[in-house]
Amino acid sequence: MSRIRVTGSADGLGRYAAQALLSGGHEVVVHARNRERASGLGPLVDRGAGLVVGDFTDRDAVRRVADELNGSGPLDAVIHNAGVWSGPAVMPVNVVAPYLLTSLLRGPRRLVYLSSGSHYGGRPSLEGVDWRGAGAGSYADSKLFVTALAAAVARLRPGVLSNAVDPGWVPTKMGGPNAPDDLELGHRTQEWLVTSDDPEALTSGGYWYHGRRRQPHGAVHDEGFQNRLVGALAEETGSAL
Repeated sequence: MSRIRVTGSADGLGRYAAQALLSGGHEVVVHARNRERASGLGPLVDRGAGLVVGDFTDRDAVRRVADELNGSGPLDAVIHNAGVWSGPAVMPVNVVAPYLLTSLLRGPRRLVYLSSGSHYGGRPSLEGVDWRGAGAGSYADSKLFVTALAAAVARLRPGVLSNAVDPGWVPTKMGGPNAPDDLELGHRTQEWLVTSDDPEALTSGGYWYHGRRRQPHGAVHDEGFQNRLVGALAEETGSAL
């Protein structure tokens, strides 16, 4: 049994992953951005899930969540699922929060970051990036950055299994009811990567889609870009990876 934290688990892929992991006998810590959304996680909490609440647009809230988790026992894995599609929260939620949690949480040996096929349209440039969310951010850029972050963590922390997963365009609240991809397949890869002892699941630095490793944007494995990204996030947050 593993202790696994799933961010953004009030609905969508995060909730499906948390439910499946609970059914698999794992200890799960679910997350919601506020108390109102947390109330909807009652059925999972009743089944034994732990709960943390924090708005990932607020860096101090992210730090409080990390402190709470560090004080409640070691985590084996984290699925960085929380994300937004548009608006000023794109960079804070999609990139800064997973970076901060990665730098602050003690113990997880498996990390999964939710990417997207949209990352192929991202720009591998940090010039003028609005990390604080004062204006609209690019979803494609945010997903390129978090995919590169996953690869950077794999390189910089060789004892940690760090991977990025494209769940596909699935019919969640974010994806919309007419999304063409398979909702069930959209969360299975994340669960497999944080729990399985299959040789493929014990690899690091991959970009995965429905159980298969794929070639990501060329910048993802560019060590120079990784270093610039990690350096910029360390400077911005005051927390080194």
